[in-house]
Amino acid sequence: MLIYALPLVYADELMLLVNKPAGLLAVPGRGPDKQDCMSLRVQQHHPDALVVHRLDQATSGLMLFARNATMQRQLSQLFEQRDVAKEYVAIVQGLVAHDAGHMDGPIAADWATRPLRRIDLLIGKPALTHYRVISRSPSNSYATDRTATTRLWLQPHTGRTHQLRVHLQALGHPIVGDRLYGEDAGYTGRMCLHAKSLQLSHPATGQSMQWQCEADF
Repeated sequence: MLIYALPLVYADELMLLVNKPAGLLAVPGRGPDKQDCMSLRVQQHHPDALVVHRLDQATSGLMLFARNATMQRQLSQLFEQRDVAKEYVAIVQGLVAHDAGHMDGPIAADWATRPLRRIDLLIGKPALTHYRVISRSPSNSYATDRTATTRLWLQPHTGRTHQLRVHLQALGHPIVGDRLYGEDAGYTGRMCLHAKSLQLSHPATGQSMQWQCEADF
């Protein structure tokens, strides 16, 4: 069995934090060709590691693991109660008009086009994302030039499936490289979405902890 190097960001006796590469599943999928994933690679080095939350396969960045069932339950509760501050960085198509704002379209499963999600005002679950422009390129143009891009800081207040991808598509600025919600069918690079920061209070000690991991794009 191939042993993979572990992109470890933090470790103590109760939890682990890794930098998941883009293109790698968070947990095993269906079928023998979808067994390689971040959770199994972590367990090669730390057999006690248990998944706390997931990232999309195309998304890179910080992914948290517990090292026993009690800690898994406590960390999962922090996510469910929205006591974990998460920050992402993305590059999106086009030049975003406003320097900062929020997106709050409720999100529902689109059963006709699974695994896609959609904004649905009737049956969608509440979802809130804050954004702020980091930079625009080129900075002196705007409107319909799809070769222009904007780098965004993103903070999801909720954790709906594909939330950032759906909200940015609805804003008219899909993520570069997003083959589900964007216009990049012929694009060969990675999706430019990265989970760059996590902040929480350690369940065992109460200590406030924050980790940063910069994107590679």
